[in-house]
Amino acid sequence: MTPRASSGVGDLIARKQVVICAGSGGVGKTTVSAAIAAGAAAQGKKAVVLTIDPAKRLANSLGLPELGNDERRVEMDADGELWAMMLDAKRTFDDLVDTYSPDEQTRREVLDNPIYRQLSNAVAGSQEYMAMEKLHELHQEGNYDLLVLDTPPTRNALDFLDAPRRLARFIDSRSLSFFRASSKMSLGVMGRGTSLLFSVMKKATGVDLLKDVAEFFNTFGDMTDGFRERAERVDALICDSRTTFLLVTSPRAAAIEEARHFHRKLQSEGLPFGGVIVNRMREPVRAKPAPGLEAELAEMLDEKLAGKVARNLSEHRRLAERDALNVERLRERLGRKPILTVPELSGDVHDLAGLAELNTHLFASGALRR
Repeated sequence: MTPRASSGVGDLIARKQVVICAGSGGVGKTTVSAAIAAGAAAQGKKAVVLTIDPAKRLANSLGLPELGNDERRVEMDADGELWAMMLDAKRTFDDLVDTYSPDEQTRREVLDNPIYRQLSNAVAGSQEYMAMEKLHELHQEGNYDLLVLDTPPTRNALDFLDAPRRLARFIDSRSLSFFRASSKMSLGVMGRGTSLLFSVMKKATGVDLLKDVAEFFNTFGDMTDGFRERAERVDALICDSRTTFLLVTSPRAAAIEEARHFHRKLQSEGLPFGGVIVNRMREPVRAKPAPGLEAELAEMLDEKLAGKVARNLSEHRRLAERDALNVERLRERLGRKPILTVPELSGDVHDLAGLAELNTHLFASGALRR
């Protein structure tokens, strides 16, 4: 399972410590992420792949029954080590509270607060931000040569890029100052209608919503400096020269358009873009269609089957030509940025053997085209 060093995707990740794989859904991004980490392990590196993929396909690809928020070793015949984990956004959020709480009482008040429990489970962008938090944590620990992150589908991944800055803006916002101050207010200080509304809710549900909100933000305020500094470090990691973004796509028109959209975003943000991996390319039919092909096939097959084979070949040729045209359009948009194409495999990748087959193309000598 040893791919040749410094070839194919190996050129794109050489001297990198963090690889962020992004792209639209359904293009094999999770599998490609796992394959890159496995290929690095085959070259003697200690690599870990992280995913927030809700379908949990990564565990299947690695032959594991399940993954969790802690890294798990994947047994493979390699000079290096392969580890994997499935991100648990809430648990990562809880770990951050543990880190930045000034004392045990503050920690407990935050973790037990109903508002925090809802926020950590459902706040928009928390999953994306927690992915970067975990990536940053593992990078700081320094136990791995390579970290490979499998991100959400492209449009959500744009939120993922902005998540650290959104958190920093929120910490410095007037909203947080208001809620912290509101812990010292009574319901009567607010408008009569608001006071009545919260009083009715408390009687009906037994939940003092305003009190819970105020107490949460007041307690959370004691940790804002730590969260702000952490958000800045996470943002710095995204922009670091040791990080690279690999865009995974398919040759289908919609996926190519998503790839162009994401590339524009990376350019506008000045982020380190390594190249594109076009997965599941239909291989071109080299031979030209012969007028007598169907008749020749009929001599070997029955007439009905010969017709189906000839039509299938013609359809494959047409689709392969369309794939090539779509990739050429992407190439025109990227200029000299490298593009690596991976052919459509005969079956789904669901184990280490499948990853090894994928890596014969990902890490192949001469696979990159500029």
